[in-house]
Amino acid sequence: MKITVLGATGGVGRQVVTQALADGDQVTAAVRDPSRLAAHPQLDVVETDVLDPAALAPLLLGRDAVVSSLGHRGGGPQTVLADGARSLVTAAAEAGVRRVLVVSASGAYTEKDDDLVTRAVAKPLVRLFLRQNFVDTENMEQVIRTSGLDWTIVRPPRLTDKPHTGRYRTGYDGVRGGYTVARADVADCLLSLIDRTEAVGRTVTVAN
Repeated sequence: MKITVLGATGGVGRQVVTQALADGDQVTAAVRDPSRLAAHPQLDVVETDVLDPAALAPLLLGRDAVVSSLGHRGGGPQTVLADGARSLVTAAAEAGVRRVLVVSASGAYTEKDDDLVTRAVAKPLVRLFLRQNFVDTENMEQVIRTSGLDWTIVRPPRLTDKPHTGRYRTGYDGVRGGYTVARADVADCLLSLIDRTEAVGRTVTVAN
């Protein structure tokens, strides 16, 4: 499989690259700093501005899927997710790529399967402290949902750096008691969903 990864040097994106390469996939990593990824014969690391669709489109040509794990960084713009989504949608249309998977955040939403503590206490507190980030998250999801592409949005809760286990839970209406998830398991989930047609046009929550 040939995939392009946006946010490839972030916590989730780096795991997507590592696991995809281990699976024998051909990976193109769109990055700001190529030195942050080690060389690999199946990896093409390209320095580019992912917010510029004209620069991004050539990196999507001939790809089976695009995985975007863009995230907020300290001192960075608070609109990077929505801006990145707009760039991705435009570039994907130009390159003829249909399948896109995007990392969101379950904390930005009250989900059907949330337990009482999560619904009434945990998520309201998180949204209070990350209000601007979650506005960007909501705007990003709206861009992806209305893109006309074959999209899947993956919503993890609080991310950890625990090892890859492959043992995680997923749900279309949230995951009851799902408070954390390893970045490596989010990457596993993203890659597993690429070929799952039932996940197209759906939001998938993933948690350990």
